[in-house]
Amino acid sequence: MIIRWAEAGDEAGWRALWDGFLGYYEMSLAPEITDFTWARLMDPESPLKARLACEGDAVLGFAIHQHHPSTWVMGDDCYLEDLFVDPAARGRGVGRALLQDLADHARAMGWKRLYWNTDASNATARKLYDSFTPDDGHVRYRMTL
Repeated sequence: MIIRWAEAGDEAGWRALWDGFLGYYEMSLAPEITDFTWARLMDPESPLKARLACEGDAVLGFAIHQHHPSTWVMGDDCYLEDLFVDPAARGRGVGRALLQDLADHARAMGWKRLYWNTDASNATARKLYDSFTPDDGHVRYRMTL
């Protein structure tokens, strides 16, 4: 398994995982939103980026993230927006490798913090995340505009 940046040729593999990610959360998005997300991931000027875990031609998982300025540190934060591993590849350390890779990348970039959230009932993900750091007790609010 290798972890690398998403490339244009990864679109079909990423989309298959994206569909699985949305299905896990029982969400559906208009196709144009997924198209827009992929376009942003491929745009060198976009802060939205994706790291992929791959084995041969198979895309096993992704970590979509972005960095941004912070008022809490002298530098930038990195927000892990979406992490997903193909159910057939789970239990093989793919999620751990993606998260560790992103933490290593963030450190190398000089970013000061890495943060993410997950569904409170996602016990499997929380077990992985708790092995990196305890939750910080924050509750997320999201307002649709």
